[in-house]
Amino acid sequence: MAPVVVELMTTTARDLQLADDTAAAAHQQARVHQVGEDDEEGIKLAMAAAPAAEAFAVQEPPADEEALAERQAEVARLLAGFRRHLEDRSAHHLGYPYNLDFDFASLAPFLQGLCINNLGDPFVESNYGVHSRPLEVAVLDWFARLWDLGPGDYWGYVTSCGTEGNLHGLLVGREVFPDGVMYASADSHYSVFRAARMYRVRCVKVGTLVSGEMDCDDFEAKLMHNTNSPAIVNVNIGTTVKGAIDDLDKIISTLQKCGFHDRFYIHCDGALAGLIIPFLKQAPRVTFRKPGIGSVSVSGHKFLGCPVPCGVVITRREHAAVLSTDVDYISSRDATITGSRNGHAPLFLWCALNAKGRRGIRDDVHRCLRNARFLARRLRDAGVSAARLNPLSITVVLERPRDEAFVRKWQLSCQGGVAHVVVMPNVGVDKIASFVEDLAAKRRIWYPHGEGLRVGPCVAKDIGQENCLCSGLHNVSDRS
Repeated sequence: MAPVVVELMTTTARDLQLADDTAAAAHQQARVHQVGEDDEEGIKLAMAAAPAAEAFAVQEPPADEEALAERQAEVARLLAGFRRHLEDRSAHHLGYPYNLDFDFASLAPFLQGLCINNLGDPFVESNYGVHSRPLEVAVLDWFARLWDLGPGDYWGYVTSCGTEGNLHGLLVGREVFPDGVMYASADSHYSVFRAARMYRVRCVKVGTLVSGEMDCDDFEAKLMHNTNSPAIVNVNIGTTVKGAIDDLDKIISTLQKCGFHDRFYIHCDGALAGLIIPFLKQAPRVTFRKPGIGSVSVSGHKFLGCPVPCGVVITRREHAAVLSTDVDYISSRDATITGSRNGHAPLFLWCALNAKGRRGIRDDVHRCLRNARFLARRLRDAGVSAARLNPLSITVVLERPRDEAFVRKWQLSCQGGVAHVVVMPNVGVDKIASFVEDLAAKRRIWYPHGEGLRVGPCVAKDIGQENCLCSGLHNVSDRS
């Protein structure tokens, strides 16, 4: 489904089409000149690159009417060309966990002439009247019920992204236990370690298993070095690179075993999988009924799908009090990170939840898991080292392609020797087949003497020996 497009009001549809075609031709001609007429792959790479910032330098509107009209036409051409660039990039989008399958045409009237700002606390009316608090509270109620908190037992708000959810959840943890030590696995999102620096909290990095999950043996050993300090623990519900889901129950039992009992606070970073595992019967439960769970955050623009970055953070009502302050200027209370907050984001989330419902999200989850299994199988059939390292994950980890042009073309997220594909609801079997065929063709160029042999880099340390198809010693027994 196509996203909402707000047309330029100063041009006609015919002008836009002409501007679109003109900008595309100029863009193509400039790129060909830059990389050389015979360099077809270079042209494709250049087209994938964002247009130079210099082309969009802000200029004062001319005073002369004729010059002003020319400038307005030029702006229209620039925007039309940039839209084409974004559409191309959206068509080759595999490495980042954004669901592009959405349609918010019904919200077009809210995008003109309305500055919707949900200032401060979602539950306390401000003296600013252009807000979407009723819809925001409805969205928060939905997520609180998902994680087993009733309307009177939780506090939360719609955030700008998953990072803000982590910053808020871990700040609450720091306020609950000012002398606490933060623990996070090495595979945690970088925002977790940023939070520790911002809040000047000592952070202990815990080792991980090959799957990317927190190594609870290492966690236990590090807890025992800090038994006098409360623990503030970040638990990953889907890590950034491998899609790993930390074992929440084992983490809680480890804390209790080490004598922490009521001296720990857990923040669950569910940016991606926070909206996946609640809809899988075999998945562990993320619920506030478990001891020590202080906050849960999730991104709205990831699995659910929104045209702007956004998210939700939910915490226990009693914890929110440690941050909340009265603000005379807005005639409200505020315990948020940013104060001013995007009032359009709750509209997108509210519409998405009403359009899909639990049944629709569950269907998306199961389809994505099927497609992720399909991708992993197709990659391995093509001789590519690849695996889903967690049976509940829609992330497929594979050997890092040798050519950075290929990485940029498909917008793969890479770390060290591996890349990954996140199979979102907008990633169907046709796009998967196209990607695998493209990668297989490139590998025949990268490894010209690999016909019938195991080729490619060794990624055994990243995804396990059983998933690595290289010609290394760990695969000698397979060839004997």
